[in-house]
Amino acid sequence: MPIRHVLIVSLVALAGCAASPRYLIDPPAASVSVRTAAQSIMLRDVSLPDYASADKISVQDADGSVREVKSALWADLPPRAVTLALARQLDTALSATVAAAPWPLAGLPDAEIEVRVERNLAGSDGQFRLAGTFYVLSEIGRLGPESSGFDIAVPLAGTSPAEIAAAQSQALAKLAETIALSVGR
Repeated sequence: MPIRHVLIVSLVALAGCAASPRYLIDPPAASVSVRTAAQSIMLRDVSLPDYASADKISVQDADGSVREVKSALWADLPPRAVTLALARQLDTALSATVAAAPWPLAGLPDAEIEVRVERNLAGSDGQFRLAGTFYVLSEIGRLGPESSGFDIAVPLAGTSPAEIAAAQSQALAKLAETIALSVGR
């Protein structure tokens, strides 16, 4: 094969690799508005399972195994994207100023929220599951339970990466609502 053909084939192959679509984690607008005793709250970096921290979108197969969706990537690193999306949701839902760690404002926040996710996955049962525990540490007195589990299921419209991203975004919006109602009064 002439070198020119080898170069053309190589360029076409490289172009195919670079064309993987990327999907956003972008929850809908907050659906609740809750007053809280805190004026400022810091959301620590959300802890995700290993498969959910990767830049590739994962799904669960019928046999229970977790695999990556071929040629589908998240638009941002999932821990960062989930943390920022959740902080934005909480900032809108609560009367307090909410920001992701590290704390970007002067002084110290009145409270901190830590979220540890155990499951963040499009399941073989047609549901996107977001499950784990969140913790609330308050310097101004009790804002609600110090810890609370969550297990959110959102129906998947399908198994395409766009449908998985949409379901995950809805699940994060529901988690923000759950946390807001927990720390509200």
